[in-house]
Amino acid sequence: MSVNNLGHFGVSLVAQTGLQFDLSTSQGKLMASVMSALAEFEGDLLRERVRSGVAAAQARGVVFGRRPGQRTKSDRLAPKVLELVSAGHSYRQVGRLVNLSKNTVLDIVKRSRSENP
Repeated sequence: MSVNNLGHFGVSLVAQTGLQFDLSTSQGKLMASVMSALAEFEGDLLRERVRSGVAAAQARGVVFGRRPGQRTKSDRLAPKVLELVSAGHSYRQVGRLVNLSKNTVLDIVKRSRSENP
């Protein structure tokens, strides 16, 4: 529910600083609008600072995200997973047996099939 809708119910707004706005009056509506605009402005400034910080970090050569190809546990367990799947176990059963999620088991099987068509 928006601040404008609250004014129709006779609600007044009390800020954490103790300021009180009666949303049924013109002054209260103005103050609520100004506070809302300032909050939006502050959010926009924060967003701009984060984006410029990310751009500066990328210009310095900082790489974001995890390194590609880092699947040590699933790569280590892939032969066992493929053996269990070929033995007729479901992906969920295989995941429980080797302590992996069924989606990781599915990913291992898909990678194996794409490497060995």
